[in-house]
Amino acid sequence: MKILVINAGSSSLKYQLIDMDTERWLAKGICERIGIGGEVSGKTADGRSYDYETNLANHTQAFIEVEKALTEGECKVIDSLDEIAAIGHRIVQGGALFNKSMLVTDEVIKGIESLIELAPLHNAAHIQGIKACQEVFGTKVPEVVVFDNAFHSTMPEEAYLFALPYEYYEKYKIRRYGFHGTSHRFVSARCAELMGRDISELKIISCHIGNGSSITAVKHGMVIDTSMGLTPLDGFMMGTRSGGVDPSAIIFLQNKEGWTPKDTDIILNKKSGVFGISGVSSDDRDLIAAAKAGNRRAALARQMQRYQIRKFIGSYVAAMDGVDAIVFTGGVGENAKDMRLHVCDNLSFLGIAVNPELNEPLVKGAEGEISTPDSKVRVFVIPTNEELVIARDTKDIALSLM
Repeated sequence: MKILVINAGSSSLKYQLIDMDTERWLAKGICERIGIGGEVSGKTADGRSYDYETNLANHTQAFIEVEKALTEGECKVIDSLDEIAAIGHRIVQGGALFNKSMLVTDEVIKGIESLIELAPLHNAAHIQGIKACQEVFGTKVPEVVVFDNAFHSTMPEEAYLFALPYEYYEKYKIRRYGFHGTSHRFVSARCAELMGRDISELKIISCHIGNGSSITAVKHGMVIDTSMGLTPLDGFMMGTRSGGVDPSAIIFLQNKEGWTPKDTDIILNKKSGVFGISGVSSDDRDLIAAAKAGNRRAALARQMQRYQIRKFIGSYVAAMDGVDAIVFTGGVGENAKDMRLHVCDNLSFLGIAVNPELNEPLVKGAEGEISTPDSKVRVFVIPTNEELVIARDTKDIALSLM
């Protein structure tokens, strides 16, 4: 069975074709600059690649290019779209409406549309992707939506409610939803597998550190807290996102600088985080180079981020009354070797002991344990695979229809 996984953005469309018999990807790529030009690039698992410019007027045209990439030319991996059994879509915001993956129906589409206010840039684009996919593939191919926040739906009220007047939760469903759910779900399950234990027995802290970052407390297989909130802005500092900031500081700056709500949104989401502190870049590799060259603010940005990561880990140990394992994943979590050591070295009160020699080679998709045999908490580096989670859910729902 072959599953096509789609992640549609406002001007982009990422795709990955996965053979579910082996759970290995066959081809992956991205259509970019939709509506403002058009660029298509991708590669196959056996090393073939493509990169070209074309006119992508809308998402339907992008899907036509995906069809061409998969079925035509030197990089084809299937003979026709008939080989695709089902299509899985990543949906960022399922709100309180959806706590599990769903078959696409008119009612489900209406539900996703009703949540556009909570994720205006993402959910609207996902709807475009679903409808464009239906135009190209027809309605006979099952489509499944997998919600980014569904894994976090087990959070208790004391964790997901904000201390605002309760009426705003009742009227607008303002609460903590969390994101990166498919990533946290994958790596926590994989962590339990590597430990040889059932996840229902474990307390795991999953650290997805990248340009967007979140930390999640998974107790006995269920999320009890996560760092992102109503939107992906909350938590700790990220590539360009501020993370949690005293709301009064924002009000102060709005008054002093004359920020509009739109200005505020751009500054907090696009101009803050390690980029805002360093003034150099949002990319950790650039910060490392700048810090080595003597840039104090680049070094400070990395120091601040590591400090905030430790604080969240410590708070989640308290929330779960203990921890059995800590997992690092995401672009930075999987590759920033010094960050992992620094974070763990400053959690010595937990009895964590990390072997630098085990940590050193774990980059660029390598998986493994970096803690020593006598460490009281086991520490892992596990590359995330959100597409596989989406494909698995899509396969399960598609098979249930047969």
